Amino acid sequence: MFYVKNLPNWERAIRVVMGLVLIAIAIVYLGKTAIGFGAGAMGVMAAMSGIMGFCPACALAGRRLKQ
Repeated sequence: MFYVKNLPNWERAIRVVMGLVLIAIAIVYLGKTAIGFGAGAMGVMAAMSGIMGFCPACALAGRRLKQ
């Protein structure tokens, strides 16, 4: 792998669930508006960071998993 996972499993699950909720809200309620596209993009980013277990912003802050 090219990265070191920096998210614990419980946070990964929360990110995936919240990302999917944001995507659903963007599709169902916000539609093709700028806010809808923004919420959808944030949902995709949250879900992807949860799936991969790596958060670039957390890595910049120096966050690491306790081994």
